[in-house]
Amino acid sequence: DTSASHGSPLGGDEIRATKEAMGWPADHEFYAPTDVYDFFSEAMNRGRNVHTAWRERSSAVLAGDDALAERWNAQFHGRQGSLEDPGFETGSSMATRSASGKLFDQIAEKVPGFSGGAADLVASTKTTISTSSSFSAADRTGRNIDFGIREQGMAAIVNGLAIHGGLRPYGSTFLVFSDYMKPALRLSALMDAPSISVFTHDSIFLGEDGPTHQPIEHIAALRAVPNLWVIRPADAGETIEAWEMALNRAEGPSVLVLTRQNVRTLDRPRGHVRKGAYVIRPGTDVTVLATGSEVETALQAADIMESQGISARVVSMPCWEAFEAQDAGYRSEVLGDGLPVVSVEAGSTFGWDRYADTTIGIDRFGASAPDTVLAEKFGFDPETIASSVMAIL
Repeated sequence: DTSASHGSPLGGDEIRATKEAMGWPADHEFYAPTDVYDFFSEAMNRGRNVHTAWRERSSAVLAGDDALAERWNAQFHGRQGSLEDPGFETGSSMATRSASGKLFDQIAEKVPGFSGGAADLVASTKTTISTSSSFSAADRTGRNIDFGIREQGMAAIVNGLAIHGGLRPYGSTFLVFSDYMKPALRLSALMDAPSISVFTHDSIFLGEDGPTHQPIEHIAALRAVPNLWVIRPADAGETIEAWEMALNRAEGPSVLVLTRQNVRTLDRPRGHVRKGAYVIRPGTDVTVLATGSEVETALQAADIMESQGISARVVSMPCWEAFEAQDAGYRSEVLGDGLPVVSVEAGSTFGWDRYADTTIGIDRFGASAPDTVLAEKFGFDPETIASSVMAIL
């Protein structure tokens, strides 16, 4: 009846006394009563027999259908291939959460095990498979899961489905509510579970909901989790590639961090998001690293700097973890070997010193206002970014 029994070894005397109190042989190093041993042996044999029968049935079916076998193996081992651009036009404006939502039916068609939902925010996170019903006791075929307002439970369920295999499950909510999911997110990384989390409303630019809903430290906190890939795409095109990364990652969880506000679809090369970072605009005087919605702002700031005779290299860095997986030569080439580096992200500057000489971010809580007003007040408009970088130089 003391707390010491929770966190401290009992010791030999206490173990012996406990066994004596239970009527067990005190001299056995490890003892299981016969009825307990028999019960578990029977359960294990029952499981072995059921599993053997299942393997025989599945092998017989798959042996006669190569196409089905290929689809089955892809579904179980997480290699889901590529996605098609649904027609995102360069120059058009769209929130990355909306771009993600337009991919869901395509993903569901290509990935039969794709299934999930949101913590009562599905209309805001745009995470509905429109071609399917909701899973329920009456409808086991539904692929949309109504998790309810229980983010930690949602993340734990997604982990369980991912570990079981055969499914590519996802859960979604606002980025600020990832705090509620942290224990399960950490376990997904610890267990190499290929769970997918879709976090929208990714910065202060979600606007009038104010500081309680505006994430500041959350991206930095997620990046600190080993084996968790945090992907913050800059536009609709990068969002396609971000989903490809998540769907094709078989050993470990992925997080997509998406905007509420519209961002311009950029004229950019395809296929580089998987490398974690790439040069989106060449330059010779300074490297500006940016993620998500701040990539567009960095490009506009580069135009301003160019008019002042400064050549700014802009790098989109959607995923630190994927960038770290590249060879040293590629990383040096992207960062601009020898150039001063400035990072631009509308969140905590914590951690950016690994790449940048100077950081531009937000190390305070936000405020309630439209996104354009917040950008100006917090120094995230193109003019202020350009002035800040030139002052640094």
